[in-house]
Amino acid sequence: MAKLSILLISFLTFQAFSQTTSDLRKELNQIIGNKNATVGISIKSIEDNDTLSINGHLKMPMMSVFKFHIALAVLHKVDEGKLNLAQEIFIKKKDLKEDTWSPMKVDYPEGNVNLTLDKILRYTVSHSDNNGCDILINLVGCTKYIQKFINEQGIKDFVIKMNEDQMKTWKNLYVNTTTPIATTELLEKFFKGEVLKEETTKYLYQIMVETSRGLTWMKAGLPEGTELAHRTGISGTNDNNLRVAMNDIGIVKLPNGKHFILSVYLKDITEKREDTEKIIADIAKAVWNYFNN
Repeated sequence: MAKLSILLISFLTFQAFSQTTSDLRKELNQIIGNKNATVGISIKSIEDNDTLSINGHLKMPMMSVFKFHIALAVLHKVDEGKLNLAQEIFIKKKDLKEDTWSPMKVDYPEGNVNLTLDKILRYTVSHSDNNGCDILINLVGCTKYIQKFINEQGIKDFVIKMNEDQMKTWKNLYVNTTTPIATTELLEKFFKGEVLKEETTKYLYQIMVETSRGLTWMKAGLPEGTELAHRTGISGTNDNNLRVAMNDIGIVKLPNGKHFILSVYLKDITEKREDTEKIIADIAKAVWNYFNN
């Protein structure tokens, strides 16, 4: 009788949990269902291993999300002692290309300046600097090194072949891809200290918290003051108002001290930009409410 009672309680508990997860899935599908975009979502509670995905294995263009992967590869070389955050790197004027998003170019329009690796990483990760991105790719050698390093972390659904300058060509915007689930897996490995050493893990996490981009995206769906370590990515639009992608991936800290990972990718979008931003914010809000309950 006692065993039967335990089994009944376990069944009811599981049933309640499943219904709650089903409710979240239903809410997310309502958010994305009638939108002019293909949406991929991957969610995981780090401490409780609670997961949910929608189009989780769909290959999605990364855009500037790949700056997270690049930073991991650079900081791995720091861990190896081959690079140092305090070392200075000479930035030539030709390294600061025109017609691209680059706070570094705004601050140093003439180039020919020494900047520390720390400063270049902050430009690239916190402020999504495209010139900083390509400088970091060149620093580790090439995109092939980054590809190999990420694959070595057990992440197979990941392709990087183009740098930011090459992505000025429309067709190249579709080349660098990953999946929402692969992103969540990598973010979890990173957070748990399985990719970098403790010091570099804390460093990268913090400069992701300091991200100044996408304030009306995932961050807008979370309560003010919520700790969010994230990386965004967005393309421009063509003459037909088609946007290749808008993405936001990150780690969110809950009031109880636990964390969840949310990886949101949208591709082939014809929604207005502000409406697309709201999709991401609404997804973040729904997931926050689910875990916060």
